[in-house]
Amino acid sequence: MKKLILAAIAVLALGSTAQAETVRIATEGAYAPWNFLPDAGGGPAGYEIDLGNAMCEKAGLTCEWIVNDWDSIIPNLLAGNYDAIMAGMSITEERLETINFTQEYFPPDPSRYVALAGTEIDFDNLEGIRIGAQGGTIQAGYAQANLADKNTIISFTTADQAVADLVAGNLDVIFADGAYVDPIVSASEGAIDYIGPDILIGEGMAAGLRKEDTELEAKLNDALSALKADGTVDKLIAQWFDGRGPYYNE
Repeated sequence: MKKLILAAIAVLALGSTAQAETVRIATEGAYAPWNFLPDAGGGPAGYEIDLGNAMCEKAGLTCEWIVNDWDSIIPNLLAGNYDAIMAGMSITEERLETINFTQEYFPPDPSRYVALAGTEIDFDNLEGIRIGAQGGTIQAGYAQANLADKNTIISFTTADQAVADLVAGNLDVIFADGAYVDPIVSASEGAIDYIGPDILIGEGMAAGLRKEDTELEAKLNDALSALKADGTVDKLIAQWFDGRGPYYNE
Protein backbone atom coordinates (compact mmCIF):
# COMPACT_ATOMS: atom_id res chain seq x y z
CA MET A 1 0.00 0.00 0.00
CA LYS A 2 2.84 2.38 0.90
CA LYS A 3 4.43 1.80 -2.53
CA LEU A 4 1.13 2.52 -4.26
CA ILE A 5 0.74 5.82 -2.38
CA LEU A 6 4.29 6.90 -3.23
CA ALA A 7 3.73 5.99 -6.86
CA ALA A 8 0.53 8.03 -6.94
CA ILE A 9 2.32 11.05 -5.44
CA ALA A 10 5.06 10.76 -8.07
CA VAL A 11 2.50 10.66 -10.87
CA LEU A 12 0.74 13.74 -9.48
CA ALA A 13 4.05 15.59 -9.21
CA LEU A 14 4.94 14.77 -12.79
CA GLY A 15 1.51 15.85 -13.95
CA SER A 16 1.85 19.15 -12.10
CA THR A 17 5.23 19.86 -13.70
CA ALA A 18 3.95 18.97 -17.16
CA GLN A 19 1.03 21.36 -16.75
CA ALA A 20 3.15 24.33 -15.70
CA GLU A 21 2.20 27.32 -17.84
CA THR A 22 4.74 28.17 -20.52
CA VAL A 23 5.33 31.87 -21.14
CA ARG A 24 6.91 32.76 -24.47
CA ILE A 25 9.10 35.83 -24.07
CA ALA A 26 10.50 37.71 -27.05
CA THR A 27 13.84 39.48 -26.95
CA GLU A 28 15.91 41.15 -29.65
CA GLY A 29 19.22 39.44 -28.94
CA ALA A 30 21.15 42.51 -30.15
CA TYR A 31 21.19 45.00 -27.27
CA ALA A 32 23.88 44.05 -24.79
CA PRO A 33 23.96 43.98 -21.83
CA TRP A 34 20.17 43.73 -21.69
CA ASN A 35 20.02 40.93 -24.25
CA PHE A 36 22.42 39.47 -26.80
CA LEU A 37 23.35 36.28 -28.62
CA PRO A 38 26.65 34.86 -27.33
CA ASP A 39 29.42 34.29 -29.87
CA ALA A 40 29.52 30.63 -28.82
CA GLY A 41 25.96 30.15 -30.02
CA GLY A 42 22.98 28.90 -28.06
CA GLY A 43 20.08 30.89 -26.70
CA PRO A 44 20.02 34.57 -25.76
CA ALA A 45 21.87 35.87 -22.71
CA GLY A 46 22.01 39.09 -20.71
CA TYR A 47 20.35 40.92 -17.86
CA GLU A 48 16.80 40.47 -19.14
CA ILE A 49 17.24 36.77 -19.78
CA ASP A 50 18.55 36.18 -16.25
CA LEU A 51 15.81 38.34 -14.78
CA GLY A 52 13.07 36.79 -16.93
CA ASN A 53 14.11 33.29 -15.88
CA ALA A 54 14.09 34.37 -12.23
CA MET A 55 10.61 35.90 -12.66
CA CYS A 56 9.28 32.72 -14.25
CA GLU A 57 10.74 30.57 -11.48
CA LYS A 58 9.26 32.82 -8.80
CA ALA A 59 5.84 32.76 -10.52
CA GLY A 60 5.85 28.99 -11.13
CA LEU A 61 6.01 29.47 -14.90
CA THR A 62 8.18 27.96 -17.63
CA CYS A 63 10.10 30.47 -19.76
CA GLU A 64 10.55 29.96 -23.50
CA TRP A 65 12.75 32.58 -25.17
CA ILE A 66 12.10 33.72 -28.74
CA VAL A 67 14.45 36.00 -30.68
CA ASN A 68 12.61 38.58 -32.80
CA ASP A 69 13.77 41.65 -34.76
CA TRP A 70 13.15 44.92 -32.95
CA ASP A 71 11.07 46.58 -35.66
CA SER A 72 8.39 43.87 -35.55
CA ILE A 73 8.56 42.96 -31.88
CA ILE A 74 5.31 44.71 -30.83
CA PRO A 75 3.28 43.66 -33.91
CA ASN A 76 4.25 40.02 -33.34
CA LEU A 77 3.23 40.27 -29.68
CA LEU A 78 -0.18 41.57 -30.74
CA ALA A 79 -0.42 38.78 -33.34
CA GLY A 80 -0.03 36.18 -30.58
CA ASN A 81 3.37 34.88 -31.63
CA TYR A 82 4.57 35.17 -28.02
CA ASP A 83 3.24 36.38 -24.67
CA ALA A 84 5.64 39.05 -23.47
CA ILE A 85 8.54 41.26 -24.55
CA MET A 86 11.74 41.78 -22.59
CA ALA A 87 14.00 43.68 -24.98
CA GLY A 88 15.33 46.88 -23.42
CA MET A 89 11.93 48.49 -24.04
CA SER A 90 11.10 51.72 -22.21
CA ILE A 91 7.61 52.59 -21.03
CA THR A 92 6.21 55.46 -23.10
CA GLU A 93 2.78 57.02 -23.51
CA GLU A 94 2.79 56.08 -27.20
CA ARG A 95 3.46 52.40 -26.49
CA LEU A 96 0.87 52.37 -23.70
CA GLU A 97 -1.77 53.10 -26.32
CA THR A 98 -1.11 49.65 -27.79
CA ILE A 99 0.30 47.41 -25.05
CA ASN A 100 0.60 47.20 -21.28
CA PHE A 101 3.77 47.01 -19.22
CA THR A 102 4.77 45.40 -15.98
CA GLN A 103 6.34 47.59 -13.35
CA GLU A 104 9.81 48.76 -14.38
CA TYR A 105 12.82 46.51 -13.90
CA PHE A 106 15.43 49.11 -14.87
CA PRO A 107 15.05 52.77 -13.84
CA PRO A 108 14.83 55.66 -16.31
CA ASP A 109 18.31 56.03 -17.75
CA PRO A 110 19.63 59.17 -19.50
CA SER A 111 20.08 58.86 -23.25
CA ARG A 112 23.56 59.92 -24.37
CA TYR A 113 25.32 61.09 -27.50
CA VAL A 114 28.65 59.50 -28.42
CA ALA A 115 31.07 60.38 -31.21
CA LEU A 116 34.57 59.63 -32.37
CA ALA A 117 37.07 61.21 -30.01
CA GLY A 118 37.95 64.78 -31.00
CA THR A 119 34.61 65.47 -32.71
CA GLU A 120 33.42 69.03 -32.11
CA ILE A 121 29.70 69.77 -32.28
CA ASP A 122 27.83 72.86 -31.09
CA PHE A 123 24.80 71.42 -29.33
CA ASP A 124 23.45 74.91 -28.68
CA ASN A 125 23.13 75.32 -32.44
CA LEU A 126 22.75 71.77 -33.74
CA GLU A 127 22.64 71.88 -37.52
CA GLY A 128 23.83 69.72 -40.41
CA ILE A 129 24.69 66.77 -38.18
CA ARG A 130 24.22 63.09 -39.09
CA ILE A 131 22.61 61.48 -36.04
CA GLY A 132 22.31 57.71 -35.84
CA ALA A 133 19.73 55.87 -33.71
CA GLN A 134 18.09 52.48 -33.73
CA GLY A 135 14.70 52.70 -35.45
CA GLY A 136 11.63 52.49 -33.24
CA THR A 137 13.48 53.51 -30.07
CA ILE A 138 12.76 56.41 -27.76
CA GLN A 139 15.96 58.04 -29.01
CA ALA A 140 14.88 57.80 -32.65
CA GLY A 141 11.50 59.27 -31.74
CA TYR A 142 13.10 62.14 -29.83
CA ALA A 143 15.51 62.89 -32.67
CA GLN A 144 12.76 62.92 -35.28
CA ALA A 145 10.57 65.17 -33.17
CA ASN A 146 13.23 67.63 -32.06
CA LEU A 147 16.23 67.52 -34.38
CA ALA A 148 15.11 66.41 -37.85
CA ASP A 149 14.36 69.90 -39.20
CA LYS A 150 18.05 70.91 -39.33
CA ASN A 151 19.85 67.56 -39.16
CA THR A 152 19.83 64.15 -40.83
CA ILE A 153 18.42 61.34 -38.69
CA ILE A 154 19.61 57.92 -39.81
CA SER A 155 17.77 54.87 -38.48
CA PHE A 156 19.35 51.45 -38.08
CA THR A 157 17.85 48.01 -37.63
CA THR A 158 20.16 47.31 -34.68
CA ALA A 159 22.17 49.60 -32.43
CA ASP A 160 25.36 47.71 -33.34
CA GLN A 161 24.94 48.80 -36.96
CA ALA A 162 24.96 52.44 -35.85
CA VAL A 163 28.22 51.90 -33.98
CA ALA A 164 29.80 50.34 -37.08
CA ASP A 165 28.75 53.32 -39.22
CA LEU A 166 30.09 55.76 -36.65
CA VAL A 167 33.50 54.07 -36.74
CA ALA A 168 33.36 54.07 -40.55
CA GLY A 169 32.77 57.83 -40.59
CA ASN A 170 29.22 57.65 -41.93
CA LEU A 171 27.74 59.30 -38.84
CA ASP A 172 28.68 62.25 -36.67
CA VAL A 173 27.03 61.02 -33.47
CA ILE A 174 25.01 58.11 -32.07
CA PHE A 175 22.10 58.73 -29.74
CA ALA A 176 21.24 55.75 -27.51
CA ASP A 177 20.59 54.53 -23.97
CA GLY A 178 23.42 55.49 -21.65
CA ALA A 179 23.73 51.98 -20.26
CA TYR A 180 24.12 50.66 -23.82
CA VAL A 181 26.87 53.07 -24.89
CA ASP A 182 28.77 53.04 -21.57
CA PRO A 183 30.55 49.71 -22.25
CA ILE A 184 31.17 50.73 -25.87
CA VAL A 185 32.96 53.89 -24.75
CA SER A 186 34.93 51.96 -22.15
CA ALA A 187 35.97 49.25 -24.62
CA SER A 188 37.00 51.77 -27.32
CA GLU A 189 40.12 52.80 -25.35
CA GLY A 190 39.54 56.45 -26.09
CA ALA A 191 38.42 56.13 -29.72
CA ILE A 192 34.75 56.86 -28.88
CA ASP A 193 33.67 59.38 -26.27
CA TYR A 194 30.59 61.08 -24.86
CA ILE A 195 29.55 64.40 -26.34
CA GLY A 196 26.72 66.84 -25.72
CA PRO A 197 24.02 66.78 -23.03
CA ASP A 198 22.40 63.77 -21.38
CA ILE A 199 18.65 63.63 -22.05
CA LEU A 200 16.11 61.75 -19.94
CA ILE A 201 13.38 60.10 -22.04
CA GLY A 202 10.84 57.42 -21.09
CA GLU A 203 9.78 55.96 -17.76
CA GLY A 204 12.11 53.02 -17.19
CA MET A 205 12.28 49.61 -18.85
CA ALA A 206 9.70 46.89 -18.34
CA ALA A 207 8.14 43.80 -19.89
CA GLY A 208 5.52 44.48 -22.55
CA LEU A 209 2.27 42.49 -22.68
CA ARG A 210 -1.02 42.44 -24.53
CA LYS A 211 -3.65 44.55 -22.77
CA GLU A 212 -5.99 41.60 -22.31
CA ASP A 213 -3.38 39.45 -20.52
CA THR A 214 -4.08 40.90 -17.09
CA GLU A 215 -3.58 37.59 -15.26
CA LEU A 216 -0.09 37.13 -16.67
CA GLU A 217 0.70 40.77 -15.94
CA ALA A 218 -0.30 40.26 -12.28
CA LYS A 219 1.85 37.12 -11.98
CA LEU A 220 4.90 38.82 -13.44
CA ASN A 221 4.40 41.92 -11.30
CA ASP A 222 4.11 39.82 -8.14
CA ALA A 223 7.28 37.94 -9.07
CA LEU A 224 9.12 41.16 -9.90
CA SER A 225 8.09 42.77 -6.60
CA ALA A 226 9.43 39.77 -4.70
CA LEU A 227 12.71 39.82 -6.64
CA LYS A 228 13.14 43.53 -5.95
CA ALA A 229 12.46 42.98 -2.26
CA ASP A 230 14.95 40.12 -1.85
CA GLY A 231 17.73 41.98 -3.70
CA THR A 232 17.80 39.80 -6.82
CA VAL A 233 17.04 42.64 -9.25
CA ASP A 234 19.74 44.89 -7.79
CA LYS A 235 22.22 42.01 -7.83
CA LEU A 236 21.56 41.31 -11.52
CA ILE A 237 21.83 45.01 -12.43
CA ALA A 238 25.17 45.28 -10.62
CA GLN A 239 26.36 42.11 -12.39
CA TRP A 240 25.41 43.20 -15.90
CA PHE A 241 25.85 46.98 -15.67
CA ASP A 242 29.28 47.40 -14.10
CA GLY A 243 28.23 47.75 -10.48
CA ARG A 244 25.27 50.11 -10.98
CA GLY A 245 22.71 50.46 -8.21
CA PRO A 246 21.30 49.51 -5.85
CA TYR A 247 17.99 50.88 -7.09
CA TYR A 248 15.23 48.82 -5.52
CA ASN A 249 16.47 47.45 -2.19
CA GLU A 250 18.88 49.97 -0.69
